[in-house]
Amino acid sequence: MEMIVLASTIVSALAIAIGTMFPALAMGKAIVQALDAMSRQPEAEGIITRTLFIGLAMIESLAIYVLVIVLIIMFRNPLLGQLASTAVSK
Repeated sequence: MEMIVLASTIVSALAIAIGTMFPALAMGKAIVQALDAMSRQPEAEGIITRTLFIGLAMIESLAIYVLVIVLIIMFRNPLLGQLASTAVSK
């Protein structure tokens, strides 16, 4: 049983690492393209900035969803209760 808890912990750690890496790369790419667009058309800075912040918020929500799902996996593991009860009885 301890192996299953260990495996779910490792999978959760990998999921949060991968699930935050890709949104971070997407945010970097969005910022680079927004800066490029602003350098080409400085008069559209307000529109580009507003659109950029909306897009960044949506990208960031992906990382938050990953965190929530990983926390659900970690704390709703049905074997954790069984493992805790065997540790208390020892």
